[in-house]
Amino acid sequence: MSKHEVRGPDGLADQLGCYSPLVREPLSGEQAGELSRLFKAMGDPVRLRLLSLIASHAGGEACVCDVTEVFDLSGPTISHHLKVLREAGLITGERRGTWVYYRVQPAVLEAVAAVLVPAAPDSPGDLADDVLPEGRRELPVVEA
Repeated sequence: MSKHEVRGPDGLADQLGCYSPLVREPLSGEQAGELSRLFKAMGDPVRLRLLSLIASHAGGEACVCDVTEVFDLSGPTISHHLKVLREAGLITGERRGTWVYYRVQPAVLEAVAAVLVPAAPDSPGDLADDVLPEGRRELPVVEA
């Protein structure tokens, strides 16, 4: 897919859903490219916040007028960030009169999250059971 080609949300979740979690098998170059495009779209603080505002808004959708007032940014800048999220397939937009209403694509977010899920432990004494109080996992000691 070229840098400027737009991929809609249709089929994106299905495509991502076929990826095994990173810890089970390595990603192909194409899979890594698709995922990195999504992570890049989410990697900007403004876009991540927009995604969160839209997802947490009542009814699961937000009018552009609702999210614009939260930021100290110009309308064109907000529109640019929303366009990046939309082109990545993370949100969809629907024009209703003067305003555009945005919705998060939950299947795409679930598919991305599933890629990051660690493998289940093979035995009860595995690393997953050694959880530290802060929720961090202790690394095993490896002797040279």
